[in-house]
Amino acid sequence: MMSNPINYSKWNNIEVSDDEDDTHPNIDTPSLFKWRHEARVERMKVFEAKKKEVDSQSARIRKTKAELEQKLKNESLKGPDLESMKKALNDIKKEDEHLEKKMAELAKEERLQPWNVDTLSKDGFSKTAINKTGSYEKKELTEDEKAENMKEFVKSYKNEIEKYGMFSKFDDSKNYLLEHKHLACEETANYLVIQCINYAMEEKFSLMEHVAHQVISMQYLLELAKQLDTDPRACISSFFSKIQFANDEYKKAFFDELEAFKARIRKRAKEKIEEQIKEMQENEELEPAPIGPGGLDPVEVFNSLPESLQKCFESQDIGMLQQAIKELPDEEGRYHMKRCIDSGLWLPSKEDPNTNPEDGFIRHADEEALSDESEEEEKNKS
Repeated sequence: MMSNPINYSKWNNIEVSDDEDDTHPNIDTPSLFKWRHEARVERMKVFEAKKKEVDSQSARIRKTKAELEQKLKNESLKGPDLESMKKALNDIKKEDEHLEKKMAELAKEERLQPWNVDTLSKDGFSKTAINKTGSYEKKELTEDEKAENMKEFVKSYKNEIEKYGMFSKFDDSKNYLLEHKHLACEETANYLVIQCINYAMEEKFSLMEHVAHQVISMQYLLELAKQLDTDPRACISSFFSKIQFANDEYKKAFFDELEAFKARIRKRAKEKIEEQIKEMQENEELEPAPIGPGGLDPVEVFNSLPESLQKCFESQDIGMLQQAIKELPDEEGRYHMKRCIDSGLWLPSKEDPNTNPEDGFIRHADEEALSDESEEEEKNKS
């Protein structure tokens, strides 16, 4: 039996990653996932730009520093020139110290970035997480090394991990892992947790529960290796034999842990959706309101309308709108309708010859007569 419950805190720094899949039917799916992906990509672009800027500054400082040190070797430098050169070198050293602090901050920021498909699958990592054929080495890793190993491992073995996640029988899992022993590690479990959260957010709970079973199987295998103080790859056969022929107490502990894990995944998925909707709404509030064709803000125009007209637009009842306009003084009605057109709240029909495109009103007989006279005058002039 496992001596300690699974440590779920290690999976806190995980960000769901599948931007194109479905989510809750009551959520504006295209807007949510489009915004979520764009926001994450933009954050990554900003971060990469910071890194490039720091790298550029570092190269410039190294070059300037080397040039100054070389010039100071010139014995002919004396007096003011020598003092000026020493001051310049001292200044560049201070700038170098400041830049080193910025680089340390960026390294910390990168380490704390949530895992997602965009970061786990990108190129640029050279270290190998686990050597398929190498001997087992028990080694304490820094947080930076763990994050880098995770990214490199997923980049190399993503398809194999996902295939393992689809097995349901212990024997199938055992045989597959014996053929792919490098998957017997923490990174496999971590990636499958991301999948579980994705599936739960998409309300694909059957798939989530299926993969969750494989997560707990892997965690039990890793725990057994920890108890025996040995390489997890050496525990594959013994674990799957043990779980299939174990006593009721061991099996109960396994399935209790599985149910607890699924409950945590559901809770975390719900929290993620709520967080993302809230963040999206906050960002939308910061965006400037769209301006209508006449340069007016539709929100401001709507708020300035009489209550009777506001109700018409809220209900989208054209008949009610026409009646409400008739009840207003002619000049006031035209004023409000003109502003509604300029803000985009009301779009007069361009095809209807009886509609005045300037204010959306039906032309009166006197207006039609004036229009006819104007057209006749234009013809006579030509």
